[in-house]
Amino acid sequence: MDAMLTGIGTGLSTVAQPINLLMVMVGCFAGTFIGMLPGLGPISAIALMIPITYGFDPASGMILMAGVYYGAIFGGSTSSILINAPGVAGTVATSFDGYPLARQGHAGKALAIAAYASFSGGTIAAIFLLLAAPALASVALSFQSSDYFALMVLGLTAVAAFAGRGNFLKAMMMTVLGLMLSTIGSDPADGMPRFTFGRIDLLDGISFLLLAMATFALSEAIMTVLKREKIADSAKAAAKGHIGSLKLSRAEVKEIAPSIGRSSILGFFIGVLPGAGATIASFLAYGMERNVASSEKKKLFGKGSIRGLAAPETANNAAASGSFVPLLTLGIPGSGTTAVMLGALISYGVNPGPQLFVDRPEVFWSVIISMYIGNIVLLILNLPLIPYIARLLTIPSHLLVPLVLFFSLIGVYLVSFNTFDLYMMVAVAGLALILRLFDYPMAPMILGFILGDMMETNLRRALQINDGSLSFLWERPITLAIMLLTVVIVVLPLVGYFRERRALVRAGEGG
Repeated sequence: MDAMLTGIGTGLSTVAQPINLLMVMVGCFAGTFIGMLPGLGPISAIALMIPITYGFDPASGMILMAGVYYGAIFGGSTSSILINAPGVAGTVATSFDGYPLARQGHAGKALAIAAYASFSGGTIAAIFLLLAAPALASVALSFQSSDYFALMVLGLTAVAAFAGRGNFLKAMMMTVLGLMLSTIGSDPADGMPRFTFGRIDLLDGISFLLLAMATFALSEAIMTVLKREKIADSAKAAAKGHIGSLKLSRAEVKEIAPSIGRSSILGFFIGVLPGAGATIASFLAYGMERNVASSEKKKLFGKGSIRGLAAPETANNAAASGSFVPLLTLGIPGSGTTAVMLGALISYGVNPGPQLFVDRPEVFWSVIISMYIGNIVLLILNLPLIPYIARLLTIPSHLLVPLVLFFSLIGVYLVSFNTFDLYMMVAVAGLALILRLFDYPMAPMILGFILGDMMETNLRRALQINDGSLSFLWERPITLAIMLLTVVIVVLPLVGYFRERRALVRAGEGG
């Protein structure tokens, strides 16, 4: 305890230096606007920051990059809510209920909920990080391939959250399609090409950004053109500047508070696990909230549920903070973004690992303290800007649709500089449009695609360790506990469904 209090004091004195406070504000500001732009995620931003920070003190450089990281996660919700174009992978789930809320004339409220949820998730996670980082490092280290595979299977149970009534089979089919798409590219074990059809462009697989932008932003823009008469009223409301109130009623605060609490804890612990990350945390939080919701509240998910917006937005920010646990305490990057930050730390001559908070306490503790200050900066920065940001909806659809198409295509092109990706993006958008017209949900496909690669890799490792036996599913207590939880989550909705059917049959007999 004494060592921790000393470390906190060291972190506070380091962050309190004017140059480091400036780094927090610059990082948060830059990250927020980078997150809003489709295609320019935190990885690209942090990679660009590394040469800029070479002359800085390691603590100042890490504070700046940390600010860019959680600023981008924070800002990525804006484009998801307003134009259904997730700027960052971790905000895909935010669009499921955020975008419908904006279309209903509540863009201001949706952005405000996202801001409050992000702040709460980031703050709670920063406190957890402050109190338990060294202890949680040993928990993360104890996770093996079998545990990760079980966790991915648990993640797939969230598919029920994206299936409307009577559409569970369609959601499962889309999940399988996502799993199939994740196998395209080089085999992770022997490097042999799979399902590339002789195209060199497919050796690295399909880009997540390409798939997300094609299925959400591009297809939504085309749907807007096809259903122009249906959005006329909302367009007129937007043209008059009716973005809705930013204020939340006491009942709304009471409704989202438990969701924020649960999602903060879930998101943080998912973030602590190397390789899991903010995207998986947001999907799991969304699925969890739908599963615990009452039958009446469940109907609102996907149509503008405030709990469906608050949960993933809380979880992705909590996971962003949690991902610093394996980075700082074990030297293991928990995501692509923290992998770039690991390279930056090494370039500064700082070796992350168990000895970091002993050898360089000012770096370790200042990054953690800066997260809390950064969340306050982000809240102060974003809330006053919401009325102006939401004015994006006032742009007439005949101008907004070309802008969405432009930013989507340019965002994907800037990642790879490959025109093949543009052709593929248009093809995927066309297929997504056809599927949406037949009421097939897109979210399960994205979920399957995200989890597919990690599921395959960890399943292979687990089978190799167990000589091809499936006994790994029940031999380790952690794996067994996660699998049992998965079974419970799958069975409970079925029990509720059969109870409803029985009640209806009895009511019919009584009538």
